[in-house]
Amino acid sequence: MKLLPFALGVGVGYVLGARAGRERYEQLSRAYRRVADNPQVQAAAGVAQAKAGEAVQAAVSVAKEKVAPSPSTGHEPAAPGRSAGSNGR
Repeated sequence: MKLLPFALGVGVGYVLGARAGRERYEQLSRAYRRVADNPQVQAAAGVAQAKAGEAVQAAVSVAKEKVAPSPSTGHEPAAPGRSAGSNGR
């Protein structure tokens, strides 16, 4: 039953897209290029990219801390799905 609304939406989108044709596609494409080439948009994208890079670095450092061996035991962490003392047998 959930597939019917999805299929109906795909069909309506296809028909409307086909009727709009190449001219509408070109119009939308030109509008996209105007927005994407705007210096303010490019600056905002640069800031967002820098912040995303910082977030990734922070996540990597947190993950490394979580995976690092515990100084109290001196043992390496167990592989996923294995207990610390098992040797795979």
